[in-house]
Amino acid sequence: MSRDIVADALNQMMNALKAGKESVSVKKNSKLLISVLAIAKLKEYVKSYSANKNEVLIEFAKLNACKAIKPRYVVGFKDLEKYSKRYLPAKDLGIILVSTSKGLMTHQTALDKKIGGCLIAYFY
Repeated sequence: MSRDIVADALNQMMNALKAGKESVSVKKNSKLLISVLAIAKLKEYVKSYSANKNEVLIEFAKLNACKAIKPRYVVGFKDLEKYSKRYLPAKDLGIILVSTSKGLMTHQTALDKKIGGCLIAYFY
């Protein structure tokens, strides 16, 4: 049993996507997972999500891949470009989620605000 709820949820999402399903039900949730899903919905990778006390139901939109970044590297804003080249397939395709002192945001927003943080996950 894993202790990383976000990594488990993103792994279940990818398994369901590869199986051809349009939605998945994740049994565990956390505030970080809900924040990750909120940004994914804002960027239209997730169509919708609904969180109950026990589970989260996630419906996919234009999702190709998503994965948690392990280990969670702590990077400055100058190094965000290097990690976006490492994890994303093209320059303007996809997002990396960064946990900063100002909250969870995409790598492009972190570059605009010139703040670094901890890399959480990527979507494309």
